[in-house]
Amino acid sequence: MALRLEHRVPPPLVGAITGALMLGVAWVAPALTFSLPWRLPIAVLIALAGLALGLVAVGHFLRARTTVDPLDPGKASALVASGLYRFTRNPMYLGMATLLLAWAVWLSNLAALAGLALFVAYMNRFQIAPEERALRARFGEEFDAYCRRVRRWI
Repeated sequence: MALRLEHRVPPPLVGAITGALMLGVAWVAPALTFSLPWRLPIAVLIALAGLALGLVAVGHFLRARTTVDPLDPGKASALVASGLYRFTRNPMYLGMATLLLAWAVWLSNLAALAGLALFVAYMNRFQIAPEERALRARFGEEFDAYCRRVRRWI
């Protein structure tokens, strides 16, 4: 069953589902809600950073004229290793995780933070690992060298 989940759920949908789960957890565990002064401006700043990460990362792919389709990484025509990709191999997913962090700050609930860990674990197993296998098959040693230089997340 688990193998069939690889590359089947678009990452933005995974992020949206995770956000909904975070809201649900915050709703059923109100005792874990805490007061956070300035939560709105903090959440907005974090969300803007996440959005910027994602948009700049997509821009790098568009400039390289390679696919941004996360469900078919085998169609990649170029290995993008410049710009944000010098610091993280997955800035689009890091942007989504940052948006979820902003959501957790807005919810101000400790249990909601677990959603962020769930998102990262799911993405590592069902999205990033299969993408890396496809990119390794497509780009070989060039991709392996890139992986040795740049971390998966941050």
